[in-house]
Amino acid sequence: MLCLQDLQKEVVLFQQDLYLFSSVLKETNYLLSNLGSLVKCRELISNNSMYLPVGCMSTNDSFVYLVDGAYQVRYLEPSCFYLALLPLGFEVSGNTTGDAFKLLQEEFTLYFGDRSTLPWIEIIGSGVMETLIAKMITVRFILLPPTILVFLAYLLFRSKSSTDEVEKFLQNQQSLMPTRYAYTDIIRITGNFRQKLGQGGFGSVFKGVLPGGILVAVKMLSNSSCNGDEFINEVATLGTIHHFNVVRLVGFCAEGSKRALIYEYMLNGSLDKYIFTNGNKSCSRTFTLAKLNEIAMGIARGIEYLHRGCDKQILHFDIKPNNILLDVNFNPKISDFGLAKLYPRERSLVTISAARGTIGYMAPELVSRSFGSISHKSDVYSFGMLLMEMVGGRRNADPHIDRLSRVYYPSWIYDKLVEQQHYHSDENLDIAEVEKKLSLVALWCIQINSSHRPDISRVIEMLESDLDSLRIPTSPFFASDSLADVAEIELDCSYHSDLVSELE
Repeated sequence: MLCLQDLQKEVVLFQQDLYLFSSVLKETNYLLSNLGSLVKCRELISNNSMYLPVGCMSTNDSFVYLVDGAYQVRYLEPSCFYLALLPLGFEVSGNTTGDAFKLLQEEFTLYFGDRSTLPWIEIIGSGVMETLIAKMITVRFILLPPTILVFLAYLLFRSKSSTDEVEKFLQNQQSLMPTRYAYTDIIRITGNFRQKLGQGGFGSVFKGVLPGGILVAVKMLSNSSCNGDEFINEVATLGTIHHFNVVRLVGFCAEGSKRALIYEYMLNGSLDKYIFTNGNKSCSRTFTLAKLNEIAMGIARGIEYLHRGCDKQILHFDIKPNNILLDVNFNPKISDFGLAKLYPRERSLVTISAARGTIGYMAPELVSRSFGSISHKSDVYSFGMLLMEMVGGRRNADPHIDRLSRVYYPSWIYDKLVEQQHYHSDENLDIAEVEKKLSLVALWCIQINSSHRPDISRVIEMLESDLDSLRIPTSPFFASDSLADVAEIELDCSYHSDLVSELE
């Protein structure tokens, strides 16, 4: 039998951490539904009539209350936790402290069952979260150092494996490779990386001078972008080919994680600087259409050499304006062979493990085989998209241009050609014909199905031919965008302006 004094001694022994507490009442005079709860609080509860104070069990810094019913812990006041359950003969709410004291003076049976039984109350002490957080912090500090060591070991192994692979390749191909330079040579050639020409995801490009005064561009590959396969691709491809429209690899550096590629210096940079107007209506084109046609021919001849002029078929997979460099006379040179793949010349179809290229220039079959097989015509598609941008003077899908010109340019030009309208009626007819011819060639190149595209040799024939010998291809789009409800769209700038001063 438990009296008030015994109950007071027992309840203070309960832990305040997480545990389950089950209670079974043996008193037959009370129903299980008529229960009360003794709760202990760290703060005085004065604004809740459900909490009846039990002064004889309270102290200066803790307060005990009798609460009607068995509530889940989350419904208690934040500073309170359960002590025990006991049967009640009345509702606590509205009664006095004397009633509670009288109840506690009466004798009743109360004991605590096994923790594995279904609990009536789950007690979560205020120290639980602090305990869990402390344990998590302890585990973190125990596991963090070995985890970091394992990760660093993996990076070191991967770096060493990549370095060994590159070194093995360079040793095997030593007689065929361009000049190999030490990293100290690279520092001297670039004047300690004094003049930066550009920056990209691959790393940085610096201007340099070789002994004898030969200007070069040194591409320093960043550690994050420099994987061994791409470095080998670049050296293996450019180190063995020589063509007027392909940039020449002068040398390279492979010294541990320090890797660099040394190219012949292209005074006028990349093509994208000259063909895009960034929506500026007052601008004028850098090149005449005749010069654009000449540049297009040079790029096409460079691609043809890669496809047919080498011991192996070289597919570039990343033809775009940024990868076309211009020399002092604005002759185009194909560059950046990091994504290139070499195949036997007799193979018309090729396989790759993952999509390669840049969105906007990547052939559809590189994403889904339902558009055809991957082949040399994948480069033809990229060339067609490049040609469209050269003619249009803007990116094919550019969100930064004005509202009237937001229509997809290849679709717009196709509709114009189908309607047999000249979109520069005030221009000289011969120039307009060149413009129209370049657009027609581009539309043939960007056919969705690869089997409908010409090969690069046929593209060169089309560029060399007269407009009258070319016909409009079928729509290269899933559905031609109607322009019936769109206002007449003028091109961003005039195509027919003088060349920059370097060409005069």
